[in-house]
Amino acid sequence: MSNIKACIFDLDGVIVDTAVYHYKAWRRLANQLGFDFTEEQNEELKGISRIESLKIILNWGAVSKSDKEMQELATLKNNWYVEMITKMTPEEILPGAKEFLELVRTNHYLTALGSASKNSETILKQIGLMHLFDALVDGNKVTKSKPNPEVFLVGAKELNVQPEECVVFEDAIAGIQAAKAGNMKAIGIGRAAVLNEADLVVAGLFEMTIEKMENL
Repeated sequence: MSNIKACIFDLDGVIVDTAVYHYKAWRRLANQLGFDFTEEQNEELKGISRIESLKIILNWGAVSKSDKEMQELATLKNNWYVEMITKMTPEEILPGAKEFLELVRTNHYLTALGSASKNSETILKQIGLMHLFDALVDGNKVTKSKPNPEVFLVGAKELNVQPEECVVFEDAIAGIQAAKAGNMKAIGIGRAAVLNEADLVVAGLFEMTIEKMENL
């Protein structure tokens, strides 16, 4: 008998793919500062907070900025990013994501979003999935970046369940590590070679079933 009561979903790469918008906005910022970086490098920024991402990017460009300047640059990047995501549509939901969320709720599991994004509410409203979440925990509620488990532990608390009663869906290794650090089951969305610390890895939520989840 499975003891799972709740599902916690990361946003980027699990429900939608906003990585392309992050990449465009960060790259525009880097270009403005006089350097460039690749999509491969951008992979390293997955699941990491805005300021931490900026620090990594500035390091790539060997650019030094004060804390105040970094806040200004992070805000500028976010403004460009928000401009793009406010044009998102339900067509951008990743295959199987909406269907699996509906299936989970039909089977009486609680659902939470656990994302580093500070724009998750905007995105969920744009794609029409807001009603499928019992709790929304994002960068506006937590201060520590994954692999710290804070975002998922707050999610469990808001759903009023124990961490060991949660299963986390994540596409980034930092997110899988955060779930495991929080004493939760972790399902990786992506490649098994990358997400090898997960309890199960699937290519996307279109491959998920209640049975697979309960068999963890």
